[in-house]
Amino acid sequence: MKKVSFVILLLCLLSFIGCQDLLECIINRRPELSDKSLEIAYVNNFYSETITSEIKNETFDDGYYYYFYLKGELPPGIEYYIDYRNIILEGIPSASGSFTFTINLSVDQINNYYDECENRFNDCDGLCAETTSKVYTIVVN
Repeated sequence: MKKVSFVILLLCLLSFIGCQDLLECIINRRPELSDKSLEIAYVNNFYSETITSEIKNETFDDGYYYYFYLKGELPPGIEYYIDYRNIILEGIPSASGSFTFTINLSVDQINNYYDECENRFNDCDGLCAETTSKVYTIVVN
């Protein structure tokens, strides 16, 4: 009896969330930003760091569009550039301090996207999540 109840519960769950979405989250494909700690910067010295991104558990993570949004404060003199899947922080800082910012990343699949596949339970992109964010800090001495 317990086995039958479990099967019925599982079928009800799959009818609400969709089998493909459940499988996507078991595989755990999702965008990720690098966990690296940023190097210390020094006033009036050139600074350069790269923050990388990828799709976790995806062999073809070049098959996505990557959209970045930086929120927060970079040190004066440091700018950021987006180079496809990387964010490059460069410049000559002009003030010391600790500067914290957040990078938000969202991705969209380039190929194999079908509107007729998309519904409120499944978006057909193969991802468990389409966004992520991470907080970084640059210390300038």
